[in-house]
Parts: sequence; C-alpha cells; structure tokens
Amino acid sequence: WAGAAALAIASAAGASFVGGHAHGDTVPPAPFPTPIQHVVIIYQENHSFDETLGQICQDVVNGAPRCDGATTGKTHTGAVIPLKRSPDVVPFVVHNTSAQAKAIDGGKMDGFDTIGGCGGGTACYTQYYPDQIPNLAALARKFVISDRTFSQDSVPSWGGHLNLVAATLDGFDGNNPGGGPGWGCDSGGTANWRATPTSPWMTVKSCVPDQQGHGAAGATTPVQWVPTIMDHLDSAGRTWNLYVSPKSATGHTWSICPTFADCLYTSQATHMKAPSTIVTDAQGGNLPNFAIVTPSGPTGATSQHNQASMIKGDNWIGQMVQAIESGPQWSSTAIFITYDDCGCFYDHVPPAAGLGIRLPMVIVSPYAKAGTTDHNVASTASMLAYAEHVLGVQPLNERDGSAYDYSGSFDYTQTVTPAVPMQQSVLPAASQQYLATHPSTAADDDT
Repeated sequence: WAGAAALAIASAAGASFVGGHAHGDTVPPAPFPTPIQHVVIIYQENHSFDETLGQICQDVVNGAPRCDGATTGKTHTGAVIPLKRSPDVVPFVVHNTSAQAKAIDGGKMDGFDTIGGCGGGTACYTQYYPDQIPNLAALARKFVISDRTFSQDSVPSWGGHLNLVAATLDGFDGNNPGGGPGWGCDSGGTANWRATPTSPWMTVKSCVPDQQGHGAAGATTPVQWVPTIMDHLDSAGRTWNLYVSPKSATGHTWSICPTFADCLYTSQATHMKAPSTIVTDAQGGNLPNFAIVTPSGPTGATSQHNQASMIKGDNWIGQMVQAIESGPQWSSTAIFITYDDCGCFYDHVPPAAGLGIRLPMVIVSPYAKAGTTDHNVASTASMLAYAEHVLGVQPLNERDGSAYDYSGSFDYTQTVTPAVPMQQSVLPAASQQYLATHPSTAADDDT
C-alpha cells in the first residue's frame, strides 16, 4: 500500500475549495490487508511540535537525536533565545489565520514574538519537559513520533476540526465562528466564506448544508455541500463514533458534527457520545471502526487548551490509552494522538507550501514501529488516508486521496509492541490554585 509518497499540497487559497464525492457514487475500495480494524484519533487543543515534543527529541537514539525538535527559537529581530520550561498552565496566545501567517513569516519561523498574547515576546517560546507530560512522553518514546505532521491549513480550532472530518475548509476561512453560542448549524455562529478563491468574503452561517442545500434550521445557504468521513464510513458499512462533550457543556463547541447538516439533522447525530464513553467502550470491546475523541473543556478539564492544565489532559490521554491497551481490541487498534492547531507556540520547521504549523503526532499501536520516527511529510488528511486504506473507505477528495498515509510508521509482521503503563499525576499546586480561582466556561477563541 501507499508508502512514503509525497503529499500533494494544494495552495493555501485553493485548499478551502476542494470538492468531494457524493454518497455512494463509487464502490468502496477493498481494505488493505492489515490487522487494524479500529482507528482512534485523540484530538487535543492548541500546541505545536517543538513546544510539546521538542525536549523528547533530544533523546539520543543510535547516536543521533530521536527526532527534529528545537530547544531554541528565533525572534523577529534575529535573536536566538532558549525555549523555557513551560508552566503547566500556559497563557492564551492569539492563533487565528493572520497570527499564524505572522508566526511563519514566509518560512522564516521568526514571527511568534509579534503575536498578541506572547507577553513581551517570550511567553510562546516555551516547551514541556517529559516529566510534565509523562503519559504522552512514555508513548512517544515507546511507539512512533511523526516529526513532519503539519496542520492541513493555517487555521485555529474550527478549521482544524473541519479538515479532520472533511479534508477541506469548504470555502470558509477557517477562523472560529463568532456570534454563538456554539459553532454549528444549531448555533448563532457565523463565519467568513467565499465561493471561489477570488470571490469577496461573505458572512454566512457556520453550517455546511445537506445535499439539498438546506443548512441551519432548514434554511438555504450559498455554502456547498461536501461529504465527511462519517458519510463515507456509512457508505462502506463501517461503524464510527464521535466522542464529544454534550450540548450543555462548553466542550461541545469542538464537536464538528453540528457544523454539518447531514450529521446534525439525521441519524448520524446518534453517533455523538460523551468523551468518557470511550473508556467503557474500549474496556468492553465495543470500539467502533473509527473514532474521534475531543476533550471536555475548553479551558478546564482535559483539553490542554491554553489556560488549562497540561498534566490534567495528559492524565486523560493516559486513561484512554490504558483502556484501549487493556481491552480486547488492542491487537487490532491504531491510535493517533495529535492537536487541532499549534496555539501559535514556537516551532522551527517551515511548513511545506499550503500547510500550517507543525503539530505533535504520536502513533500508538501493537504494530507501530517501536521507538522510531516517521520523517515523511504528513498533514491532518494523513490520518483520514490511513483510516480509509485500512478500513476500505473511499477518499473524500484529492487531499486525503493523495496524502501520505503513515505507512512508514507500521510493521504488521513485527513482534507486537507491548502496552505501556500509564499513570495519573497530581496537578502542581500552582495549577490547582489557578484553576480554582479562574473557572472558565468560555468557548474557544482564536482572536
């Protein structure tokens, strides 16, 4: 199956306008012959690769650093400064599309200190040490790190979630909708959208319509229908769940199902389950073929969002992975642990054309090549490509259809890699005090 083929990159402007296939317009392809029957994507919030895995990359393996991670960063003045040890709770840094463009600075990766919230130029030049993220660190050291996974576009959370299920922004600019509460068809949310890369921007409901053009509350919208991975899983007869916060919780903002009328207003909505349910499903052998897990939150609980506890989110990652590792479906499962956007924390690797800032990616499976690093260029669409190949699902469009599929991260003939024990850590006293005095129920914001 597809190896380290180059990832086809759409231009930044054109990436939002990738079309798709209608329901059932082609016969689903046969799955590649692997033992994997369950693909789980753990989708956390707002961290870059260097900030999260840069220190772990300093591990020496066969006489060389384990992966490409920096411990210093460049500022817009040309200064090189150390990436300081992150506090458990990091400050909010602006990470909308324009902020990410400033940070990238044409590939020089020296504009992070010019972004709002960087606190005098250094607050976003930090990184976590392994003892601050013990579960993620243990998994990264035991299994696979991808050090070339980039955001599919330079977008914050909503765009990251659009890309995760549709492999396109569908004409939206990717910035988080305003005017909520919520972001989807059932909210008051609106977003910038345009019909073509040269069309003027319009303010429309943050809602992708069904195939009849009906969007929020059945109203028509100029936005084009595009299929989702949920649609194509259904067409292939594969099972799936979105483990997301209920509508009564602020973390529901990150549930991407309500953005799509085909999901929100049909039986697909029954596939939304509480995040904690993945633990019981894994323990009981009831994992679906495909699952996305978004955290509770946003700025509290398990999200690892800016102004939330990193260690609390690491505890949650550990709970999920331990439930899967100890469950009856571990031998047929692949887990991808990554983040929806960079949060505009420093990273030193220039993105390939059309892609956004590099994201942490840890791949966990009995068949993941133990202790290795995958250097092939990948994006959010690569997780879809992997799932499509191993489950026999039609690609959504050319972005996932031509994406590198992490095939270099797996060896299905190897002696299976044993499970890694997970741990539950106590939050630092400073974090406990901060979270007790700064409760937040605000939705994620990129401004």
